[in-house]
Amino acid sequence: MTTETLTTVEAALSRGVDALRRLQDPRGWWKGELETNVTMDAEDLLVREFLGIRGAEETEQTARWIRSQQRDDGTWATFFGGPGDLSTTAEAWVALRLAGDSPDEPHMRAAAAFVRGAGGVERTRVFTRLWFALFGLVDWDDLPTLPPELVLLPRWFPFNVYDWACWARQTVVPLTVVATLRPSRPLPFGIDELRSGAGPLGLRRPWTWEGAFERLDRVLRAYGRHPVRPLRRRAMRRAADWVMARQEADGSWGGIQPPWVYSILALVLLGHPLDSPAVARGIAGLEGFLVREQTPEGTVRRLEACQSPVWDTALALTAMLDAGTPADDPAVVAAAEWLVDEEIRVRGDWAVRRPELQPGGWAFEFENDGYPDTDDTAEIVLALQRVRVPDQARLDAAVSRGITWTAGMQSRDGGWGAFDADNTRELAYRLPFCDFGAVIDPPSADVTAHVVEMLAAAGRADEAECRRGVEWLLAAQEADGSWFGRWGANHVYGTAAVVPALVAAGVAVTSPTIWRAVRWLEEHQNDDGGWGEDLRSYTDPSWVGRGDSTASQTAWALLALLAAGERSAALDAGVRWLVEHQRDDGTWDEPQFTGTGFPGDFYINYHLYRMVFPVSALGRYVSGGGS
Repeated sequence: MTTETLTTVEAALSRGVDALRRLQDPRGWWKGELETNVTMDAEDLLVREFLGIRGAEETEQTARWIRSQQRDDGTWATFFGGPGDLSTTAEAWVALRLAGDSPDEPHMRAAAAFVRGAGGVERTRVFTRLWFALFGLVDWDDLPTLPPELVLLPRWFPFNVYDWACWARQTVVPLTVVATLRPSRPLPFGIDELRSGAGPLGLRRPWTWEGAFERLDRVLRAYGRHPVRPLRRRAMRRAADWVMARQEADGSWGGIQPPWVYSILALVLLGHPLDSPAVARGIAGLEGFLVREQTPEGTVRRLEACQSPVWDTALALTAMLDAGTPADDPAVVAAAEWLVDEEIRVRGDWAVRRPELQPGGWAFEFENDGYPDTDDTAEIVLALQRVRVPDQARLDAAVSRGITWTAGMQSRDGGWGAFDADNTRELAYRLPFCDFGAVIDPPSADVTAHVVEMLAAAGRADEAECRRGVEWLLAAQEADGSWFGRWGANHVYGTAAVVPALVAAGVAVTSPTIWRAVRWLEEHQNDDGGWGEDLRSYTDPSWVGRGDSTASQTAWALLALLAAGERSAALDAGVRWLVEHQRDDGTWDEPQFTGTGFPGDFYINYHLYRMVFPVSALGRYVSGGGS
């Protein structure tokens, strides 16, 4: 590193830190927009239509946003630069029809033609057809059965609600109510333009799990027409009570869109009026998840599927510290104290599998007391261990509880899932209504790595939990030297998480494991010096490690190389890419989605990723350290 290069990097780092300071809320937290796709906005209009509260202004603003996201070929994608998606395009078309767009307009004709060519509404995912069934656009009989008796299954029985990931169980339980009551509130238009005429898919072979469950679905459908009435009533009451018990203080359910809107629908269908406390809080809370933006075409309105202030604050705090900000800097102290205030001290669904474990840890959102997660907790502990605050004893106690809780959430195989321990029953994917997204929460390399790194930083590298985590990571390395990334795109993210963790836990940088990972990163560096991985890598192996260079992914690769002790041309080229692509205001542009909700189905553009990770990478480069 020449003196001239160091000066240039230091200047870029200073601009980045200044930008982060400007973005910090006076109360101490950071929050970037969590951008997803237009199904959130289409379904927002649909739920408001179903409830009878859809207004003209919000419809116009939402429709303007949906139109702005349509691709040149008439489709809508699930991520920036991605291919057209059948279900997303169908939902967007229906939402625009609600907004008054004529099916004869060119943009609507193009969308409908794509839907028909891709199999029509008949081949959309179950959740899309469920929304359409609410309005009589498809028949409820064409959807898989969701019996409410599911909530009565004991915890040892397969497919009890705790066999599902937390986000899935929160969605499935209210959906059993909706699907049982089978409402239909017709719209003044149909969707013949979206039909391909494709007939139902035939039953698969009865000796396969899929075929067996399809036949079970027919049995359950017959039972649904003539249920055991006392059992059905008991199940509906249990489902309603389960939903009511999990509403958060901000009116949400889990702080995420799917269980939120389905819980509102379930309660309304069970007779709760719109002005009842739970429903009113639920509807009002959605306002806090809306983003309104002025564009040359007018105001646009979009809905965040979730919000990530706790996660964003942990990452921003780490970035500030990596950049050399003093541990007692006012911005650092404000962030740390806010995070301590966000600690969760009550039991949630995680306690079903870990009943003896004392509560602790942090969630992702402003309000989500029922579902802390190990990933947030690990990153927060890593950051808080590095700060100095006036009430240090209070912070240290929160950190200690977080470490204990996270260690106690280790799964039997030695890895960590995000929200639950041992949530690994893959048979759930064979059920007829499981055609969208991850529905279980097994251990993943990125989450396990963050926990291992946290334990090592806490001085527990030689303890059993950390050693088992290291063994899990070593076994999970791909043949090419990379690691799969569950919550970020994809192998670049997984590899960038694991390398620093293994080094922190004592794996030598000269080991074959680290050498192979470094080689993989260097082999997948773009010619411009940056790194990128397209989200299609989750479904198409030819995209693994390939994609346009982005600020966040370039920073991830650099963090891994720095942790591995690399001082190479690849490292310098990556740093140069970050410096050259920084904006004058200290930020970076990143329209690409580099966050993952459900691999293969649902993706996220965390707007703060383009800031926090480059600042961390540049800071560690300047300091000459790996962490």
